[in-house]
Amino acid sequence: MITLTYVYWLLGAYLAALAWRGWRDRANPRRHTTALFWGLLSLLLFVAERLPPVWVGAAVVLLAVLAGFGGLRSGRYDQSSAEQKQAEAQRLGNRLFWPALLIPAVTLIGVLGLKHVSFGGTPLLETANLTLIALAIACVVALAAACRLTRQTPWSGVEQSRRLVDAIGWAALLPLLLASLGSVFEAGGVGQAVAEVVRSVIPVDNPFLVVVAYALGMALFTIIMGNAFAAFPVITAGIGLPLLVQHHGADAASLAAIGMLSGYCGTLMTPMAANYNLVPAALLELKDPYGVIRAQWPTGALLLGCNIVLMYWIAFR
Repeated sequence: MITLTYVYWLLGAYLAALAWRGWRDRANPRRHTTALFWGLLSLLLFVAERLPPVWVGAAVVLLAVLAGFGGLRSGRYDQSSAEQKQAEAQRLGNRLFWPALLIPAVTLIGVLGLKHVSFGGTPLLETANLTLIALAIACVVALAAACRLTRQTPWSGVEQSRRLVDAIGWAALLPLLLASLGSVFEAGGVGQAVAEVVRSVIPVDNPFLVVVAYALGMALFTIIMGNAFAAFPVITAGIGLPLLVQHHGADAASLAAIGMLSGYCGTLMTPMAANYNLVPAALLELKDPYGVIRAQWPTGALLLGCNIVLMYWIAFR
C-alpha cells in the first residue's frame, strides 16, 4: 500500500537534491546556510517521526534562525539563453500548459478511481490520505510529461525548480508552518475563546448573523495569520461546529468547504501571505511591493460577500 510516508520520503529526496546543488553553487554567497536549511528540512521529512520531539523542535528553531538572519540566498543556475527560450516557446505554444493541467486531472482520477483498487484486500492507496497521495502521483506524472514534451531530463526540472525555490526562500514553508500554528492555537483553546466573544457580541439564535460571523472570522483570521489552513481549525471549532452545525443544524461538509473559500478571500488581502502576494511582486520586479494586494483585494471582498450568501443558502437547505 502506498502511504503518506512515501510522499514524505519523495519530498525529502527532492529537498536533499536542492541542498546538494545549493552546497555546490559557489555563486551563492550563502551556499552553506542555504544548503543547511533545505538539508535539515529534508532530514525531518525522513526521520522526524523517529526523533524525540525536543530534537524536532530544535530543528524547527534552527530553520527559523537560518531564515531570520538571511541565511538563504540565490545563486547561479543552468538555464537556456533568452533566444533558446523564445524558440522553445514558439515551438511548443499552448502545449506548455499540458503538464500543469495533468496535475488536477490525474489527482481527480486517483481520488475517484484508485480508491477502489486493492490487492489481496489491501487498498493500493492509503484511504486516510487519498487526496494527498494522488496529488503526489499527479506531480510525478506531470514531471514525466513535461520532460517528454520539452525533451529535457528530470534533473533539469529539479534545477529549474531550485531557481524558483531559492527565489521564494523561507516563504515556501509558510503554508505548512501556519497550518501547524492553527492546530497549536486550537489545542490552546483559542477556538473556545472566539466562540465566547461571538456569543457576547451577536445573537447566536440568528443563523444568518452566525454565518456572517463565521465567514468574516475566517477571512480576518486568515489576514492576521496569512493562511486559511491556520484559521480553519480555530474558527471552525469556535463558531462553525458549536454554533452552526450543532446549534442550527447546518450541513457540515458544505459549511467547511465554503468556510475555507472565505478564508482564501482573506489570503488575497494580506501581506502575511508572503508566498502569494509579496514574492510574485518581487519576482516580477514591481515598483509597488503591495501591488498584487492592491489589485486583488476588491475581488476578495466581492467573493467574500458571495460566499456568505452561498453558505447561508446551501448549508441550510
